[in-house]
Amino acid sequence: MEPSADKLRGLRITSLDDDEEDDEPELPHQPLPAAAVDYDDDDDEEEEAEVMLGLLEEPKRPGLLLRHLFPSKAGGIPAWLDPANLPSGNSSCCGFCGEPLHFVLQIYAPIGDNEAATFHRTLFMFMCPSMECLHRDQHEQWTRKQGNPRRSVKVFRCQLPRSNAFYSSEPPKHNNSDKPLCAGAALCHWCGTWKGDKICGSCKKSRYCSEKHQALHWRSGHKNDCLQMINSSEASSSVLPAVGKVPARASWPEYKITIDYEADSDSDSCDGDESNSKSLVMQKHSKPDDLMQSWMDQFEADADNQCWAYFQERISRTPTQVLRYCREQNAKPLWALSAGRPSNADIPSCGYCKGPLCYEFQIMPQLLYFFGVKNEPDSLDWATIVVYTCQGSCDQNISYKEEFAWVQLYPTAPSRP
Repeated sequence: MEPSADKLRGLRITSLDDDEEDDEPELPHQPLPAAAVDYDDDDDEEEEAEVMLGLLEEPKRPGLLLRHLFPSKAGGIPAWLDPANLPSGNSSCCGFCGEPLHFVLQIYAPIGDNEAATFHRTLFMFMCPSMECLHRDQHEQWTRKQGNPRRSVKVFRCQLPRSNAFYSSEPPKHNNSDKPLCAGAALCHWCGTWKGDKICGSCKKSRYCSEKHQALHWRSGHKNDCLQMINSSEASSSVLPAVGKVPARASWPEYKITIDYEADSDSDSCDGDESNSKSLVMQKHSKPDDLMQSWMDQFEADADNQCWAYFQERISRTPTQVLRYCREQNAKPLWALSAGRPSNADIPSCGYCKGPLCYEFQIMPQLLYFFGVKNEPDSLDWATIVVYTCQGSCDQNISYKEEFAWVQLYPTAPSRP
């Protein structure tokens, strides 16, 4: 018996528990601990990897999520680590519909010591908001060919040494005195996300990442602003919207990502021991009634139901988690379903150094709740999206290196061919 789509989607549309809100004072942004990326062949394989959870909260004041403060954030516009050499061309667009991708989130996850090339290291995730493209993306990952497969979900890794052209080598003071060392590339005046390499032919001031965003900006009011600037003797730029001021309909709401640690558990994922799913339910219901027993009998014979029960139990410990991070050698993703998981052969090598990829983080369906995505047939939806990155975090003199994301959708989505 397969889990129904209503049961699965019920996870993200359930109201959040107000009792879990935290009134602790705000602290400066903290990177994900570098210890999480230390590979040690002598580690006890039986010891469970420590998982860090990403939780969202609204910024308490403006200016906390700017790039020179190295934030972890979701929604809004990206705080590019390398502000000059941004991904461009096809890299910034959906591989299926060709539209510019929307910013989902970024994670500041440095590796190494003061001399490392990865002293600053941030992972950026982008996605096409079309569910149709996400369906096609899932199919593409199963049938991908050597080369550059089309994707609607893209993850970029950017890293810098401590001494670089963009930021001070000293840590931010978080007292409003922190400033970047230089300005970044001019960004699209509509989305504030991608490099604005196209210029309005009339005013010669507004910049865009695509013809679509130029047309949207024109229809939203730039037509009048453009004429005003042309007719003005001073051609003041004051009527030009500030770069980075994003229309509400062009991006998802902005949140700060805070980090917490998951409570101890007996196994890491349904990969570890799916047979434990029934016992986990029994632990919470030591004397199950007839209804509970009937439900357990139904899911016991089906691997997807077992995996889904464990998935629900695991995330119920922190229901508002939107991200799970762990780069330890024995870390495994928490899969929502038994079907639709990749084998080792399905995970490609690094496209730059040809070395192996490793699991680093995954995003959870609860993120859709915070983004205000409606529960409608054509709305964006996923079970989980798992990101694999270069195990050696190679440099290769490329500012933004694309990593590999694996999409797992609910049973109503197309399955593996």
